[in-house]
Amino acid sequence: MDAVAQALADPIRREILRILRDSTASAGSIASAFPVSRPAVSRHLRVLREAGLVRDVLRGREREYSLELGALAELEAFLRELHGASPWHRRLDALETEVHRVGRRRRMTSTTPSRNDTKRKKETA
Repeated sequence: MDAVAQALADPIRREILRILRDSTASAGSIASAFPVSRPAVSRHLRVLREAGLVRDVLRGREREYSLELGALAELEAFLRELHGASPWHRRLDALETEVHRVGRRRRMTSTTPSRNDTKRKKETA
């Protein structure tokens, strides 16, 4: 999990994962998407490969990379554990529900005339 978290810490590596989200790509096409040198992108790809986030296949002279989501499972489980264990999460959910409830009440009372408003209209007519 530490290697995955460290790999995800870099914005270039996160962008590489976004590139690979929908399809495979060669190292050259990945490198062309960044303003850094090709050797720098190769180092980023190596970190991602060692963390288990991408896999590569040699096709002729090019390496083709694809996303490997299995490595995220342990990190996802850890984040879910943290998220579910937080008492603040439940409190904030309750607050959000109350805010929506009060807002709905206010909208209903501002669009629905009260009995007194209806009574006053009849008296002035």
